[in-house]
Amino acid sequence: MSGKIAFIGTHGVGKTVLTFTVAAQLRAAGVDADVAVEHSRRSPFPINEGTTLESQLWILSTQWQEELEARRRTELVICDRAVIDNYAYLVRAFGEQPWLRAFLEHWSRTYDALFWVPIVDDDVTKDRMRSTSRRFQRDIHDRVGQLVESFGLTDRVTALPDRRDQHLPLVLETLRARRLLPPKQGALFDGME
Repeated sequence: MSGKIAFIGTHGVGKTVLTFTVAAQLRAAGVDADVAVEHSRRSPFPINEGTTLESQLWILSTQWQEELEARRRTELVICDRAVIDNYAYLVRAFGEQPWLRAFLEHWSRTYDALFWVPIVDDDVTKDRMRSTSRRFQRDIHDRVGQLVESFGLTDRVTALPDRRDQHLPLVLETLRARRLLPPKQGALFDGME
């Protein structure tokens, strides 16, 4: 089964952990799956509230490049972010970019399923790269929701619940329902979920 899925949402909500957990579970079950990593941490330009247009364009271009490369090496691409949530950061800082939006709307249709990871924790997890501003985190979360709607992607999005222990089972169930995984059978999926 081939396809491409992505975990979307604001920073600090656990998208990366979930991405790699799903990939590991699927690979352990014999599914040809691999990760398209997000690159904002590798940006040679400023990110967060002090971002630049160059930074956001670099992040977007590396996102779709990573997805193209992953597509060549695996059947099921699991993306840590999608162009839509990367675009939310650009829109927050610089407003809508009609010349770019048309391409991103088209690109967003290449995802077979999008999983919106909610804000669960009271504080943003501290690391050396991402802003810990709760207001900034919430603003991006809201902008992702607005873009999902305005891009016409609601039929592709599964909003994950507020309990992290329910994320993996719901993701796997959704992938089966969308025929991105084979149905549960025998030892192949024993122990998954």
